[in-house]
Amino acid sequence: MELQKHSIIGNREVEGPRTITSVNPATEEEIGTVSAIVADGVDRAVAAAKEASPAWAATPVAERQAILRRWLEIFIDEGEELAELMSAENGKPISEAMLVDIVPACATLDYWAKNAHTHLAFKPVAPELLLFAHWKVSGYRFDPLGVLAAITPWNYPVAIPMWEIVPGLVAGNTMVFKPASATVLTGLAPVDQARRAGMPDGVLNGVALPGSATDALVDHPDVAKVLFTGSVDVGRHVARRCAERIIPAQLELGGNDAAVVAADAPLERTARSLVWAAFMNTGQSCASVERVYAVDEIHDRLVQRIVELTEELVVGDPTRRDVDLGPLTTRGQRDIVAEHVADAVAKGARVLTGGEMPDGPGYYYPPTVLVDVTDEMEMMTEETFGPTMPIQRVRDLDEAIEKANNSRFGLAASGFTTSPETAERLQRELAAGAVGINEHGIVAAGEVTGSWGGLGESGIGRAHGPFGLHELVNIKYVFTDPGGDEAAPWHYPYDEDFGQFIGAAMPYLYKTGFGKYAHAAALMSSKRFIQRVRKTTLLKNVKKLV
Repeated sequence: MELQKHSIIGNREVEGPRTITSVNPATEEEIGTVSAIVADGVDRAVAAAKEASPAWAATPVAERQAILRRWLEIFIDEGEELAELMSAENGKPISEAMLVDIVPACATLDYWAKNAHTHLAFKPVAPELLLFAHWKVSGYRFDPLGVLAAITPWNYPVAIPMWEIVPGLVAGNTMVFKPASATVLTGLAPVDQARRAGMPDGVLNGVALPGSATDALVDHPDVAKVLFTGSVDVGRHVARRCAERIIPAQLELGGNDAAVVAADAPLERTARSLVWAAFMNTGQSCASVERVYAVDEIHDRLVQRIVELTEELVVGDPTRRDVDLGPLTTRGQRDIVAEHVADAVAKGARVLTGGEMPDGPGYYYPPTVLVDVTDEMEMMTEETFGPTMPIQRVRDLDEAIEKANNSRFGLAASGFTTSPETAERLQRELAAGAVGINEHGIVAAGEVTGSWGGLGESGIGRAHGPFGLHELVNIKYVFTDPGGDEAAPWHYPYDEDFGQFIGAAMPYLYKTGFGKYAHAAALMSSKRFIQRVRKTTLLKNVKKLV
């Protein structure tokens, strides 16, 4: 697998006038340089996607799925290499890159290669209104929207793009994809794979585009929808620009996700789940555990076990197989983590382990557990996006749920309990797009059939599975009238007889009990009923008349 040094537009490598330099966050050394396009390159990419759109939309779904299957084979063969590249650019351990990026990407390709035709097939729906019961065909088509723009972050530089690109393409859309600058080499690799799998020219275009030039893609008049994953502030900017053009934006933004631990929670399972969900990917997950509310009866035992497990974690060179956490991906993100920890300590929190920035190269920060945290601390209200776990003691489950929901975010949440009744309550009452019991909601992101998206400032729209696919199509209601009648019952003229017809039809159809039949004579004696209503159709739908 060769490193891509240029954008891929129309299946051809296109050199740009600017450069993006990729840096290894573990060593702060340069990995490589990619030429970057600007506004005229965006025009070229969108034009290629637009030109390819009619033919791709007309391509049978089975042929699109065949390309996904070939792409999957390439992905499997090159998975280890891609994970190594990702580790070098992103900083996550190679095995973790396989777990949370490569495997979900393969699952996405496999699922849509097997199931897209089912979810894109015409869905017949019989008319409910008796006036339309004679239609030959009625139901829903799922047609492509056209050119989609996908803008993705650096924390999951393979999984997140594939979650958006694969269903978008198999639905018949063409795409312009902008990977994050910090992981641009990793981001361009799957585009090259798709090219080698036989993706037609212009269907998938990968552009190395500096963040400052992204508006040229968002604002392009030929882009039908923007799929953005990233920060709340940038997401709000994207939403405003899309609103100016009256086009939809699908936004998966930040989180400050809560875990609720009931008194009867399974201690070992809870501690291990929380440690993984808080520190996996060095905490750089929009749905990682960022707040823990533990009921008083279990708080002390849980904290002790979490600290023990956290202190067993190995932080270091992500290329080593025995390392659990690598560095954060950017220096700026590490600075935010340090600022949030300092703010918490200044306001009375205690650090039980971690909390100190190490010397030496690399953007490292140790996994950090804090207690005595309060609601006004930044890490309890803002997205830290780093390896911290603040734990707050609460008196009971009511207080825990109230505090968990007291957030402007709502991406994922979790509850820990051995009680089926408590589990059902937590799933019902926790305000989030995904809720897990005895495992944090973040793992739902890896399930291709599971809907993914949030409430509040965590974003708009859903990804993954059938609901995610339907975000990427025009859900078009269609019907066919046989056309054999000269006039339908509702056609002009509106006259006294029509008034009798509609005035009697409404109570006859929708009243209940014997009172409805008092209107039958007026309905059936109207000329409109006699001349324009198909009696054979009524007989076929007699259940709706009684």
